[in-house]
Amino acid sequence: MTRHLRSLLDLDADETARLLDLADAVKAEPAKYAKGLDGKSVAMIFAKQSTRTRISFEVGIHQLGGQALALSSSGGTGMQMGRGETVHDTAKVLSRFVHAIVIRTYGQAQVEGLAEHGSVPVINALTDLYHPCQGLADLQTIRERLGTTKGKKLVYLGAGNNVAHSLMLAGPRAGMDVVVGCPDSLRPNQAVLEKARADATKWGTRVAVETDVDAAVKGADVVYTDTWVSMGEEEEAKRLIEILRPFSVTPELMAKTGKDDSIFMHCLPAHRGDEVVDAVMDGKWSVVFDQAENRLHAQKALLLLLMGAESF
Repeated sequence: MTRHLRSLLDLDADETARLLDLADAVKAEPAKYAKGLDGKSVAMIFAKQSTRTRISFEVGIHQLGGQALALSSSGGTGMQMGRGETVHDTAKVLSRFVHAIVIRTYGQAQVEGLAEHGSVPVINALTDLYHPCQGLADLQTIRERLGTTKGKKLVYLGAGNNVAHSLMLAGPRAGMDVVVGCPDSLRPNQAVLEKARADATKWGTRVAVETDVDAAVKGADVVYTDTWVSMGEEEEAKRLIEILRPFSVTPELMAKTGKDDSIFMHCLPAHRGDEVVDAVMDGKWSVVFDQAENRLHAQKALLLLLMGAESF
């Protein structure tokens, strides 16, 4: 059966743990996996701008011995999908040429359509609803720095966006509580919240939404934030910044966790002075750049598992 990563709903708790163990192994001994994708090609479709996602996937595929084909779905040199070819037809054609498809796009429906109509693994490299690859790298980083994810509390501060959604799903799969601290007007998607809470009940953890930032961060092992203004929201920037200002991560806010060993995470790019200040971004709490590096290792593990070089 062809496996996909449309969201973290495609992995259960045991599979998530297996992926993280493999990511650690790939990071520790990269040469051992240098031929894992030998002779295989991966189409990488980008409808959105990308730095970390594109580079980490392209480098990772190369390090595994595969061929990465970076494609655009827009512009004069873009794919026909950007000119009206259906997702159905694109999926069937690409499945004849490549061994997997990585896509970074707007609507989740495109990811679902490629997975439904294609015959190769499809990996969601970010949509407006989910960012599962980021969530996997985040779990790897938390395990590295705190020794385990089990029993830990992660607090995400900011708008209830695609990163928040993936963390809400990642937490229960890793034995971790997740609290989304956000203004009432910027709550997470209700359907995703309900799925995350159902998973939390299943695996004995907790997923909650809190509008009081001080209450949210109390007891946090991990404080996490994201840019306040995502791609496509530039016209709303002034309003969003005003609403989210109380959720800015400062040393004073980190102290309110009540823990000396709390860590700070950010999926990048960061707008310093808005969602986080320099003293935190570059301070003792920050694991931001380890987190960015782990995108490479977690995604290599994901490719190996979905493309059959390793088994779940």
